[in-house]
Amino acid sequence: MAAFDGDLDRPLYGRGPSPGLRFTLYAILSVVLMYYDRHGQLVHRIRYALQAVTYPIQVAVGSPSVAWQWLTASWQTRDALRTQNAQLQQQLLELELKSMRQDALEQENAQLRELRASLPPLIKHWQLAQIIDVQTDPLRQRIVIDKGARDGVHVNQAVVDAHGVLGETERVGPWSAEVLLVTDPEGAIPVQLTRNGLRTIAVGGGSDGELVLPYLSSNADIRSGDLLVTSGLGGVYPAGFPVGRVIGVRRESSELPAQVRAAPVADLERDREVLLLQFSADNPAAPAPNPPIAPAPTPKSKPKPRNQVPEDE
Repeated sequence: MAAFDGDLDRPLYGRGPSPGLRFTLYAILSVVLMYYDRHGQLVHRIRYALQAVTYPIQVAVGSPSVAWQWLTASWQTRDALRTQNAQLQQQLLELELKSMRQDALEQENAQLRELRASLPPLIKHWQLAQIIDVQTDPLRQRIVIDKGARDGVHVNQAVVDAHGVLGETERVGPWSAEVLLVTDPEGAIPVQLTRNGLRTIAVGGGSDGELVLPYLSSNADIRSGDLLVTSGLGGVYPAGFPVGRVIGVRRESSELPAQVRAAPVADLERDREVLLLQFSADNPAAPAPNPPIAPAPTPKSKPKPRNQVPEDE
């Protein structure tokens, strides 16, 4: 018992192998590890295994920062895409507007070429005018153009488009003029059928947008499809300008005139520009002005004799 009690009194660190033995064991272990690391790359394998074990931990530790960076980059990319999309939409709108303007300019150039090609040689001057107002009341078919007296426009000047006669100027101001359309009830144009040379007068039909030929007899040689051109009479239009095409002929009785309707060849609803024409007076095909009506001579009073004595004297 005494011996056992003495063992209990010894300190704990004194138990086990001696320091020399432990040093020897550590040295042998180090040599063995160095040998295997040299020949079998043991440390590399252990490091590789430790990296595989610690990878999930590294991912878990670095996930919040990576997620924040990804989220920040995602928002920045989204904002950049929105900005770029807005810029692209604006550029697309500008391109569409330019394309529309280009198409409008091409159509306008084509119309101008058609207008210029439709002019006969007897025209000495033509002037392009823009339509600024349209009046299409049932009893009033007129337009207003942006050319007036300062531009050389005068009353009763012929106005046409690329297809035919549009009307004539009725009122002229300093910077604008009012054009009486062929469909106005107050307008009347001497016309002629190209098929047989029949002459008559075309009158505007008003709100119907048509022409009527009220001065033809029931047996007149006219049919649907006949082309009406200016006859050269009236002092405004030369002969040969297209006016309209017959679209309906109705004969009710031999004693009543035929009811003839015609559609104007001018594009009254779509025209944006018109031509004001001036003709060469020395050209044989130019419209002859209406001869002015001479005023009736006033009766002259018979002079009294100088030496005549009044009867009451």
